[in-house]
Amino acid sequence: MRPTPLFRGTGTAIVTPFTADGRLDYDAFRRLIEFQIRGGVEAIVVLGTTGENATIEDDERDRLVETAIEATAGRARVIVGTGTNSTTRSVAYARRASAYGADGQLVVAPYYNKPTQEGFAAHVRAIAEATDLPIILYNVPGRTGLNVTADTTLAIANEIDSVAGVKEASGNLAQISDILSGRPLNFAVYSGDDEMALPVAALGGDGCISVISNALPAAFSRLVRLALTGHVEAARSAHFELLNAMRACFAETNPIPIKHALAEMGLITPTVRLPLLPATHRASLIIRDAFAAPIAEATRSQPVAA
Repeated sequence: MRPTPLFRGTGTAIVTPFTADGRLDYDAFRRLIEFQIRGGVEAIVVLGTTGENATIEDDERDRLVETAIEATAGRARVIVGTGTNSTTRSVAYARRASAYGADGQLVVAPYYNKPTQEGFAAHVRAIAEATDLPIILYNVPGRTGLNVTADTTLAIANEIDSVAGVKEASGNLAQISDILSGRPLNFAVYSGDDEMALPVAALGGDGCISVISNALPAAFSRLVRLALTGHVEAARSAHFELLNAMRACFAETNPIPIKHALAEMGLITPTVRLPLLPATHRASLIIRDAFAAPIAEATRSQPVAA
């Protein structure tokens, strides 16, 4: 039997903080998780796209997962990005996440090798057969070069009970509507785009796995809760209040802008790992303008990272 959704509301696709010389900053990671939980998010998604999973070494992965589980202390779900473009490696990551006590895993469509729809289904099936850890599918064709169709998502959902939901970042509302209209019982649909959180929730979705909530967990999780509880006018108002900041998060390749915003707030350094580079001057101006109020508030109060 399919488990109930891992969460309803906001899951922060959390950044991976680095020191200025590129080492993992576990203290900043703990503080950022605490900031998320105090802001009211329901889940922490570790080692996703925003977490720069492609440049995290295996020993670093293990410690990040262990740290996230310790820091949340049961106050939020911990979902680990285990998907890669190698099924064997994805299975190994899934088993390790399960052994550490994660609540679920995020399985992205394999990138670069671009499998067929049937190949993606076989990839997910192999991971599901290797571990009971619930799976959230992750469709982000802008990153992977592969769009997982609604038909494929629904076929997997109907076949594999441990597939608990999908993070849909295709930007295709028609495709998301098809998934919502045909999904089986307890199959969660999360927006993978902050700007789509309101329309997806209005269509019956279950929340959002978010980038902007790294910096604005209270404001964004409020938007999602309003949308999920049918307070459409208030949710619409909250959406437009956050719109510039949501768009600024993609002024350059994610997570460059959100890390810059967090650095301006004094929460982490802006360091990213190559082949990513820090925000350009142009992008930094966009980010500072969009996040002016939270940056000013953080400068006054110096929360979390004192």
